[in-house]
Amino acid sequence: MGTRYSAVFFGRPDRPLAELHEALQQSVDAVDAQMSTWKPGSNLMLLNGAPVGTWIDVPEQLTTVLAAALQVGQVSGGAFDIGVGELVSAWGFGPGTGAPDPDAIAAAGVVGRVPAHLAIELDLVGRRVRKHSPMRLDLSGIAKGYGVDELARVLESHGIQRYLVAIDGELRAGAPKPDGSGWRVAVERPEFGRRAADGVVEITGAALATSGDYRHAVEFRGDRYSHTIDPRRQVPLRNGPASVTVRAATAMQADAWATALMVLGPERGSELASTLDLEVLFAERGIDPTDVDRPTTPAPERRSYHDQNYR
Repeated sequence: MGTRYSAVFFGRPDRPLAELHEALQQSVDAVDAQMSTWKPGSNLMLLNGAPVGTWIDVPEQLTTVLAAALQVGQVSGGAFDIGVGELVSAWGFGPGTGAPDPDAIAAAGVVGRVPAHLAIELDLVGRRVRKHSPMRLDLSGIAKGYGVDELARVLESHGIQRYLVAIDGELRAGAPKPDGSGWRVAVERPEFGRRAADGVVEITGAALATSGDYRHAVEFRGDRYSHTIDPRRQVPLRNGPASVTVRAATAMQADAWATALMVLGPERGSELASTLDLEVLFAERGIDPTDVDRPTTPAPERRSYHDQNYR
């Protein structure tokens, strides 16, 4: 997945760690092999290359993630859409040179494009998928979260209940530590070019995911574009929140909803989060008048919704 994973846990001192490490590695390798857009032979890329209207058999894990992605796409009104693969690549965020391609951008922005939750048919029982419109699927907004859930599954299958697992910025915590305390996780301050904690959240039996505009972006014709694609406008976000942090039962759900709520924004996003019982932290960007050395530096201003545990 182009990043690293970690697993911190409490267990028996005599536990064979080599066996556990192998199981953890195999779990994330399986997700990567099925859902990567960087591996031409992944199951996802084989699905992308299939003709419209043709049923394609897919593994159980990929079926699970596709079903969750299509559901979030439907509930969010298309704010989360895995059918933006062409746009992701055109703007330089997928495999390739890493630079926007004006011709590809123009070709990818198809008028009347059908969102994935309306264009993809999924047979859960038969574990097969078919497209009803041409599109290239991209699971970057949900696959890492699912990978985190797989790490948690492996630990629990080995009898480990007290853990914190993560892939990049997506995390999931199990039971409290032996002293009864939760797992303290820093929420990063969404600033360009600088890393600092903006606050701390304590979690147990839950997952946390953050999506933001401050790490992955491209310059195009003098403007800076975030890596998050707005599927409805078919362009990357420019005026969305600085970041969105979501706490949910699974990392897969937290990952997908962090992306969806970035697109929806604080007002519409918080209303939807309330109906879904999601705990969300929005950070919006303003101008810090005290930053005399960098007068145009955007400074985050925190907005918290539906949660009392951030501090």
